[in-house]
Amino acid sequence: MGTLLGFDYGPRKIGIAVGQTVTRTASPVATLRAVKEQPDWSGISHLIDLWRPEALVVGLPLNMDDSEAEPAPMARRFAHRLEGRYGLPVFLADERLTSREALARLRGKPKKTSDIDSVAAKLILETWLSEQS
Repeated sequence: MGTLLGFDYGPRKIGIAVGQTVTRTASPVATLRAVKEQPDWSGISHLIDLWRPEALVVGLPLNMDDSEAEPAPMARRFAHRLEGRYGLPVFLADERLTSREALARLRGKPKKTSDIDSVAAKLILETWLSEQS
């Protein structure tokens, strides 16, 4: 498939990562803050123009029992809005424990909360990539 962008959606900020299907790896790119309680569509458009992804992956919040967590409908809505705005395929990926893992990976390094979101997006994208055959 090629290049993908991964999103760790939150109502106040969205972590974003870029990845490749060839290497099945991803890298943190940015964290965008909401603008008037809406995703920063201008910032997202800029990143899509810059990276020219072939598909997008959005983290889906799940509970440990596989049920959808409370924020899941918001993540699904964001995924549908991405698909409608950009006409790209959008996939959902399990994001369980990604923020906790991101925090653990940043332990001992200077960090901002934005670092946690973009690293979580990297983990979401790598999870999805590892599940593809």
